[in-house]
Amino acid sequence: MHHLARVSVGNSNPIRIMGIINTSPESFYKKSIFTDKKIIEKTAKLMEEEGANFIDVGGMSTAPYLKTLVSENQEIKRITDAINAINKVSKLPISIDTCRAKVAEVALQLGAEIVNDVSGLKYDKNMVSILEKYCPSVILCAFSSNLVKGNQVSQAKKLIDQSVRLALKSGIPANKIVVDPAIGFFRKKAQGTIFTKINSDWLQRDMLVLKNLNYIKQEYPILISVSRKSFIGELLGEPDPANRLYGSLAAETFAALNGADLIRTHNVKATSHVVQIIKNLQNFKKGL
Repeated sequence: MHHLARVSVGNSNPIRIMGIINTSPESFYKKSIFTDKKIIEKTAKLMEEEGANFIDVGGMSTAPYLKTLVSENQEIKRITDAINAINKVSKLPISIDTCRAKVAEVALQLGAEIVNDVSGLKYDKNMVSILEKYCPSVILCAFSSNLVKGNQVSQAKKLIDQSVRLALKSGIPANKIVVDPAIGFFRKKAQGTIFTKINSDWLQRDMLVLKNLNYIKQEYPILISVSRKSFIGELLGEPDPANRLYGSLAAETFAALNGADLIRTHNVKATSHVVQIIKNLQNFKKGL
C-alpha cells in the first residue's frame, strides 16, 4: 500500500487531489498566487472543504518559459509564512514544491510531510541527505540536465527510474514514493532553470505522455499536474492561463481515466467534482 504522508494513494484508492498554493508573485497563473497570510489561511481552509487531500506549497515559480529564479532566502521566507498560515487552519498534509535542499529542510522542520521535487532530486546534490535525515514522502518528477532524444515516453520512464533509485538509496521506503512525468517541463528552449531540453516537439511530448501513463508509472502511483498548462493553451488557442479552466478539467478527466492516481490542481472544487463523477460512473453496477 502506497502512502503520501498519511493518505493512502494508488491502486484501488480514489483519485487524490492536491491543491496548489503558490507564494511566488512571478508564477504563471496569477490567480494561484497568495502572499497575504490571511488569504493563505482562507484558501487552505477552503481547499480542505472543497475536497483537497494535500496542499502543495511553492515559493518559486518553475514555469520553464519564465525567468523566475529567486534567492534561497526569499524562497524560504515565502514558504515559512505560508506553511505556518496553513497549519493554523488545516490538518491536511503539506507538500513542499522545491528542488533546493535548504528550502525542503525548513519546510520539513515546520511540519511539511512531502517533498515534491520537479528535478527528481537531481538539481541540488544535498537533497538526498535531507531525505536521509527526515524520511518524508516524495514526489519524483522526470527530469534531465542533458538533452533528451528519442522516444519521449520511454525516456520519461527512464528518468523517473533514475530518481526512484536516488530516493531508495537515501532510505525512502518504496511505498512513500509517487512519480510525476513532468507535463510542461520538457522544452526545446526555455528561460527558466528547471526544465528538460528535448529536440522534438514539446506539445507532442506532453500528449504522448498523457496517453501512456500506465506504462510510465509501473508500480508507483502517478501524480499528474496539467492545470492551466501551456499544452492546453496551445490546443485551445488560449494564451491566457485564466481562460484554461475547461481545458484543464478535460485534460484532468482524460488523465484520470488513463491511469492518474493523484491530480495536482489550481481548481480544487472543480477537479473534485470531476473525480467524483468519474468514481461514481466507474463504480456503477448496471442491472442488465
